[in-house]
Amino acid sequence: MQVTIHPGPDAASLAIAGALTFDAHAVFRQRVMAEAERPAAQPLVLDLAGLDHIDSAGLGMLLLAREVAAAQGRGIVLRGARGQVARILAVSKFHQLFTLQP
Repeated sequence: MQVTIHPGPDAASLAIAGALTFDAHAVFRQRVMAEAERPAAQPLVLDLAGLDHIDSAGLGMLLLAREVAAAQGRGIVLRGARGQVARILAVSKFHQLFTLQP
């Protein structure tokens, strides 16, 4: 998994590419969780357009990031999910927990 940070005026957006699986937990914690822990007025945007695969561990990591961001008073937007990733998010009803954008 690769994470590219795009700084913004109020908050960063992060582009996640590759596979979000258990093997990616160290990178996820270092890059995504660190950004989720920062107080910001704007939601954290995770651009998933480059994400090819997600499994149950990846879903769990997104849920953990959601909890951490919520403790800072911010939400998480999941943007650009496609293919298998979009199907898994739909089946898991993540639209009830996150803001999903095309």
